[in-house]
Amino acid sequence: MRLLVFGARGMLGTDLVPLCAARHLVRGVDIEEVDITDKAAVAEEVARFCPEAVINAAAYTDVDGSEENPETAFKVNADGVEHIAAACRASNAALYHLSTDYVFDGQKQSPYTEEDQPRPLGVYGRSKWEGEQRARRTLERVCVVRTAWLYGRAGRNFVKAILSQASSKSELRVVADQRGSPTYTKDLARALLALVECGRTGTYHVTNAGSCSWYEFAVRILEWAGIRGVRVTPITTQELGRRAPRPAFSVMDCSRFERHTGTRLRHWESAVKEYLAAERLEGAGAEELREERIR
Repeated sequence: MRLLVFGARGMLGTDLVPLCAARHLVRGVDIEEVDITDKAAVAEEVARFCPEAVINAAAYTDVDGSEENPETAFKVNADGVEHIAAACRASNAALYHLSTDYVFDGQKQSPYTEEDQPRPLGVYGRSKWEGEQRARRTLERVCVVRTAWLYGRAGRNFVKAILSQASSKSELRVVADQRGSPTYTKDLARALLALVECGRTGTYHVTNAGSCSWYEFAVRILEWAGIRGVRVTPITTQELGRRAPRPAFSVMDCSRFERHTGTRLRHWESAVKEYLAAERLEGAGAEELREERIR
C-alpha cells in the first residue's frame, strides 16, 4: 500500500512513519516540505505521490496559544484538513485524520462514545471539531481517530516535563480535577495502522486503557522513574490559571475500535513503564557516547 503521512516529524509521526515503512511504501512530509495551509502545495504533493491512503498527523496543538491565535488554529486545524481531504478526493485516496478529546466539554461522567455530541470549550477544540466536519463534508472515505493525552519520544510532553521539573524542584503542583487516558504514541501508531490496513472509515476513539488525573499521572511517573524526595501537591484547574478551558473528564470509550480491529491498547500504566525504561536506556547510551567523545 502507498501511504502518505503529513506531520511525519511530529510526536506521533516519528513513531508512525517507520512502523508503516516496515510493511508499506511510505512517504512522510512535514511543514518544511509541505505546509498544509497551502492548498496548492497539498494538492501537488498528493497528486505526485498517488497514495492509496493519507494519514494526517499534522496539527496546531498549542491549546493556550490557540486562544491568542485563533486564526492560526483554524487555518491549520480546519483549512489545512479541508485541503488534504480535497486532494484525497481528487486522487481517490482515503483519509485517516487525527483528532482530539478536546472536542468534548468534559461534563459527562462516563466514557465518551463516538455517538456523543461534541461541545468544545475552547478555540483549539473548536478548530479540531471544525476540521473533522470539513473532512467528512469533502470526502466520503474518511476515518477520524480521536485520541488524548499523548506522550512519546519526540517533542514535548507531560512525562518529560515532570521529569525535568523534578530535577530542579522539591515540590510539583499538578492539576487533580482533570481526568483522561495517557496515550503512548507508539501504541497509537500501531492502532492507526490497524485501521488503515482494515480500510475502516467513520469515527473511532483510540487511547490506552484505563484513566487517571494529571496528579495521579505525575505521582506514578516519579515513582516508576525511581525519583524520591519530590512532593507532588494536587491543585485545581482554576489554581493553575491557564488561558484556555479544558475538559474536566475526557475519558473515551474505545470499544468500537476494539470490535472492528480485534485489538485493544494496553493499560496506560504498562505503556508508561515501557516508555520510561526506553528513555533511561536512550539516556544511558547518550551518556556513554558523550564520555567516549571526551576520552
